[in-house]
Amino acid sequence: MKTIAIIGAGGWGTALSIALARNANVIRLWVFEPELHEILCRSRVNSMYLPGFFIPENVYPTHDLEEALRDAELVLTAVPSQFVRRVYQQMLPLLDPEQTFVSATKGLETQTLLRMSEVIRETIAPRFAPRLAALSGPTFAREVAHGAPTAVVIASEDAGLARQLQKQFSTATLRLYTNTDVVGVELGGAVKNVIAIAAGMCEGMELGSNAVAALITRGLSEITRLACACGARRETLAGLAGLGDLVLTCTGVLSRNRSAGVELGRGRSLQEILASTRMVIEGIHTTAATLELARQKGVDMPIAEQMHAVLYRNRPPREAVRELMERSLKPE
Repeated sequence: MKTIAIIGAGGWGTALSIALARNANVIRLWVFEPELHEILCRSRVNSMYLPGFFIPENVYPTHDLEEALRDAELVLTAVPSQFVRRVYQQMLPLLDPEQTFVSATKGLETQTLLRMSEVIRETIAPRFAPRLAALSGPTFAREVAHGAPTAVVIASEDAGLARQLQKQFSTATLRLYTNTDVVGVELGGAVKNVIAIAAGMCEGMELGSNAVAALITRGLSEITRLACACGARRETLAGLAGLGDLVLTCTGVLSRNRSAGVELGRGRSLQEILASTRMVIEGIHTTAATLELARQKGVDMPIAEQMHAVLYRNRPPREAVRELMERSLKPE
């Protein structure tokens, strides 16, 4: 690859710029915040979102979308899910049909319930049909930036494009697997954040390892039911973008969604938690979208229902757990 535009300089976008710099001549990293752009240009360290890691010399931070996209062969977006459409609308006049587009954002658009690749395709469609893929799997930004061994999935309905990106992105520490099931890969990556908040709540309430294991297992069942109702393949949810990402996000101490759940379980309010961090906690938005999508598809998602009640209706976490435990008994 010669030139990559990475849109979004949060922890994940910055980590990807570090990892992919090994395979690209030039990476332009678009930074939304002017103050962060200044920090990156001055120190080459993202002290706001990914402190402790120097950005390689062939990564060029910019606050200008036109500059970021100039001559880019590949456009990779790593902005929060609720801003993806707005950013692509801003980029639209600058995009080229010859470019390849990769979504590295995990979430659902709240208003439309669309997956990120659907948002991107819908936004670009008035001009051209984009060559599009989704990147997902069990990843913490700090570990990717550090060069810890990591396996992810690159999904596209175009199997040839997925194989091409697999070769272009893979390094000695980043291993990519291909998949044509974009629905399963994206829903697995999005909905696991809902379950991770619930897993964190169990930790915060000190309910023990049994409860967390049960939650992960039943959470995977919920994710799989929803994804399959939307057209995904069941085996995708047993892979890296499903089970793998779910286990990491529910158990890893670097998980923002799990950490938010821990604080909820300890009695802090959602407003206090959000006020204490500049990081986006994707699972909060995704919970509402997931529950509405499940209702439209006629899918039962009791964990998601209880998480929605905790996050949006102030249901006490212990009451939510009791509701789950006292549901009618049924076979697994």
